[in-house]
Amino acid sequence: MFTVLKNKSDRKETLNMVTDNQSSNALKIVDFPHDGVKAYFITAHADEGNMNTIFDNVSAEMAANDAKIAFQYLFGGRQFYPKAVSSIKQLNWPLTLLHGDACSGSTITGTQFIALSGAELNPVMDGARKVGNWYDTDDARYCLLGDIRADDLSRGREEQAQAVFEKMESLLKQADMEFTDIARTWLYLNNLLEWYDEFNAVRTKFFEERGTFNKMVPASTGIGAGSAAGEEMVCALLAVKPKHDGVKVFAVPSPLQCPALDYKSSFARAVEIDQPGSRLLTISGTASIEPGGKTVHLGDTKKQIELTMEVVHGILKSRDMDWGDTARAIAYFKDDSEAYMLAAYCIENNLPELPVAISHADVCRHDLLFEIELDAVKAN
Repeated sequence: MFTVLKNKSDRKETLNMVTDNQSSNALKIVDFPHDGVKAYFITAHADEGNMNTIFDNVSAEMAANDAKIAFQYLFGGRQFYPKAVSSIKQLNWPLTLLHGDACSGSTITGTQFIALSGAELNPVMDGARKVGNWYDTDDARYCLLGDIRADDLSRGREEQAQAVFEKMESLLKQADMEFTDIARTWLYLNNLLEWYDEFNAVRTKFFEERGTFNKMVPASTGIGAGSAAGEEMVCALLAVKPKHDGVKVFAVPSPLQCPALDYKSSFARAVEIDQPGSRLLTISGTASIEPGGKTVHLGDTKKQIELTMEVVHGILKSRDMDWGDTARAIAYFKDDSEAYMLAAYCIENNLPELPVAISHADVCRHDLLFEIELDAVKAN
């Protein structure tokens, strides 16, 4: 039911994908049918030299499947944003460029898209700027938004964070949805390590005021990265509003880690969207944290990767899933020269080739060197 449509690189090229910027133009596309709609998760290596080709190939593949692109991440320096926009023949979706705090700005490391077929996409507008779409199935309403940022970039960090949460809420009203319908957030903070505690205080207060803790805390990724405009915070979100009791949206705990709420970070380890015929499990950004909440394997990226992947696998197995069900993943490295270690881990442990994009960014603690987020899909 869920298939990889294109994969032009073979198993031996896995290591090269994350170490050689000139390696592969492969597209990894996983499709996810749900109630007459098909979502496509597209991951590709991209660099300055092949960006036009990658974007053209994605557009052609999606046109062949009668699918419309709804969302895109591009990981690299801010200087590439104008070229990226000009490389896309008709940009009709939110393009979130993420310049990681640790990124030199001189490279592009990858891109990811989400596209949809079989659904009428209704635009969500932030003024004149399109920031996403909502669509209906018989089972639920879905809303996917990206590149959400404060309007006044002269405001302070905490004020911008508050403004972004308020904007998330107001944008969702265009889809007749509430803030508590959010299942997943992606939160990118400029110079995150300088103000992550203050950000968490803003988020927790907002969740308290909106009743989030009384319903469901969403899954989330929080990473040190600014976007093309250089704002203090940019975000994306996935919201789901079930139409009947046959659709369940619920938080999934990690068998190998404590709840993030235990150390005052307001996100769920994972969230599952269970609908007739299919399930989507979205796993939050996960790092080398032991059950008590402390960072372990200090200074050892290889060991941090091993523990992190073990934790993610534990979440997958708890929901009767495995690595082969992965639809998309993003791996965040404090030092991107160490990205080969993830490929080596996958090969040594006989994992299938994962559709993973690499981002050069700070993780939410000074001593964390690696983090990965992952979405998995499976038929019921």
